[in-house]
This record gives sequence, C-alpha cells and structure tokens, in this order.
Amino acid sequence: MSNPSSLKYAETHEWIRREDNGELTIGITEHAQDLLGDLVFAELPEAGQRFSAKEECMLLESVKAASDIYMPVSGEISAVNTALVDEPELINQAPFGEGWLFKIQPDNIDDVNGLLTAEAYEQSLDA
Repeated sequence: MSNPSSLKYAETHEWIRREDNGELTIGITEHAQDLLGDLVFAELPEAGQRFSAKEECMLLESVKAASDIYMPVSGEISAVNTALVDEPELINQAPFGEGWLFKIQPDNIDDVNGLLTAEAYEQSLDA
C-alpha cells in the first residue's frame, strides 16, 4: 500500500492535501476503500456547512458496509466532488485523485500539523 508522503492522514483513514490557496482537499485512503469494497453511494456534505474536528460529515455505502467519514480538522466545506453522486466508484479507482471527497476552508491551517505523516499512518495500521 502506498500512501503519498506529501499528504497528512487522520487515524480515521482520511487523507488531507494542503492546496496553494489555503484550502484542504479531503479523501479516504487506499486502506479505507479496500475495507469498504465496491462503493455504491456517497452522501456528500453541502458547501457552506461547518464541522468540528472528528465530527461525522458524510456517509459512504458499499456493497458490504456503510461508513461515516469524519472531518479531520474544523472548518467549512468549500466544495464537494459532485462526480461521486453518479460515480462513487471513483473513490475505489483513484482514492488519492479523482476520488477526492470535499474541500474545506480550515478554521486554523496549523491544525493540519497535528495529523499523521504517511509513515505514522502506515504504522498505525500495523498496530
């Protein structure tokens, strides 16, 4: 399993990419999509919604399970990947690319520093 070292990770299996404009792009890891299996539905949050860190913010359903997705840091949803409404399988096919979930404007960009590195995330999977 390869988790890009340029990203940060949450213990709840979300990845976080810091964009040049200060936004954060959020998705789920390869490990998370493997556990879920073939995704069939994504209940996305709406732009403008605010969530606290570790708060449930969306739902993914697969052929074998449903899973809540958690907000890795506090902030406001600035964009959602609407392609997932018709093609939730994009998450399975490219979890670090076209399968991104949503973007947020974080309340405090420095909160990202408290998240896991790729190496620490991978070690948490082995624990």
